[in-house]
Amino acid sequence: MKKKVAQALALAGLLCTPLWAGAQSSDAYKVTHQYELGGTGGWDYLSLDQDAHRLFIARNDHVMVVDPASGKVLQEIPGMEHVHGVALVPSLHRAYASNGHGNNVSVIDLNTLKVVGHIAVSGKDPDAIIYDPATSHVLTMNGDSNNISVIDPVSGKELTTIALAGNPEFAASDGQGNVYNNIEDKAELAHIDIKTGKVLHTWSLAPCEGPTGLAVDVANKRVFSACANGWLIVTDATDGHQVAKLPIGKRPDAAAYNPQTHEVFASSRDGVLNVYHQDSADQYSKVVDVPTMKSARTMALDAASNQVYLVGAKVAEKGKPVSGFTLLVVGKP
Repeated sequence: MKKKVAQALALAGLLCTPLWAGAQSSDAYKVTHQYELGGTGGWDYLSLDQDAHRLFIARNDHVMVVDPASGKVLQEIPGMEHVHGVALVPSLHRAYASNGHGNNVSVIDLNTLKVVGHIAVSGKDPDAIIYDPATSHVLTMNGDSNNISVIDPVSGKELTTIALAGNPEFAASDGQGNVYNNIEDKAELAHIDIKTGKVLHTWSLAPCEGPTGLAVDVANKRVFSACANGWLIVTDATDGHQVAKLPIGKRPDAAAYNPQTHEVFASSRDGVLNVYHQDSADQYSKVVDVPTMKSARTMALDAASNQVYLVGAKVAEKGKPVSGFTLLVVGKP
């Protein structure tokens, strides 16, 4: 009888195990460091300046700049209006921060870490923001107006907007004139020719719901979309067909791809960093599921050191002040 009960309990444990859970290798990725950064306010995207070894964290009314090697807060850049993200343009010694409630972009001097100007955009609620090296333009994904603002960082002006079929989430450039953008409310992937400003294709991401984080494998022409319902969808960027569907934690907000190790990362509010190895362009195998921190949904990848930086908070519930804001470093021992 006891044996049968034990077997039943073991089976129940397996059935209750999250879809993304699996065996962990002793030499796999793990949280190697935790640094409590403190401070008030929520947070959104992270951006890493690899050359200067600085991590930029969007934190509602300010941008926090941190040394990720030591966890030291280097600067607090105030004056933001519900800032979502920071696009870095080291060649201009500038960074560009999207202000969702200001409908503008703050221009930050990377030498002084101070705001030196603002660029108004006609789009509403600029959210995700990226730099496109093919055109030397900064792009904001405008959540409340379903379009992209194209900004010339040299003149400091919005040049045009690109209409989308729905609500844009994160985007990524392949550096060759193609930009890929998750359409969150439609569960679709938009392929944009950024040089002409035209949406070339819109592809379904089914069974994805609420795609957010996005990353691109330029060499193999694959796009990775992290979905709120716990899937990482891999799309062939040449024709839009789906090549893989990988289980991840639910409510993710970031994805990353390291071309040196051929590994894909997805971070979620569930408190897990899922890591997959790209065995071939269309084949993927699980590496490890790294327990992180509940709410640690955004991240930045240092491809050179192959470390992942995430932030979360000990208290991060809706309607409650954020407390215990923490930087986590994930790497191999």
